[in-house]
Amino acid sequence: MFDWVVSTIEGWGYFGVLILMVAENVFPPIPSEVIMPLAGFLAGRGDLSLTMVIIIGTLGSVIGTTMWYYIGMWIGEARLKRFAAKHGRLLTLSPSDIDMARDWFDRHGGAAVFAGRMLPTIRTLISVPAGLSRMPMWKFLIYTALGSVIWIGALALAGLLLHENYELVAGWVDPLSKLVILAVVVIYVYRVITWKPH
Repeated sequence: MFDWVVSTIEGWGYFGVLILMVAENVFPPIPSEVIMPLAGFLAGRGDLSLTMVIIIGTLGSVIGTTMWYYIGMWIGEARLKRFAAKHGRLLTLSPSDIDMARDWFDRHGGAAVFAGRMLPTIRTLISVPAGLSRMPMWKFLIYTALGSVIWIGALALAGLLLHENYELVAGWVDPLSKLVILAVVVIYVYRVITWKPH
């Protein structure tokens, strides 16, 4: 995958960055931790502009994550509650849990979307509750763009500063990504085992 990311950006430039960042948010195994440091390295080499790399990367991230927002909106709270009533253990949620989660998201949704954009795995998943709760699109886009530009800017700048060693960024961030994924899986399995309807 690494070689494919390199050839895509070197061959397609900004459009390659855009396509890869859209894909990264639609299909999370494509890592921004590889895409953006490489783009930052190419900016440092003079092949691309760092400012444009960050803008294009952020745009791609926002486009990709908006798809998950619409999936959440399409599922809808009523449909999710019906599914939870029948398959609560699978979701580890009851209809009343969904009400509590919606109330929490209504109070803290902006901060959750903003912070979630900087966390591996979570940055894709956080868009679904935003759509479920019908967060206003303008608000979703603002918080998504702000969180994304910080994360993307940091990765691109790290690639620029590390020069030819830009791939080290993925080496630093990858353990964190695996830890977050492991924590999500462990929490889910624990909730499935201990879940009781209420």
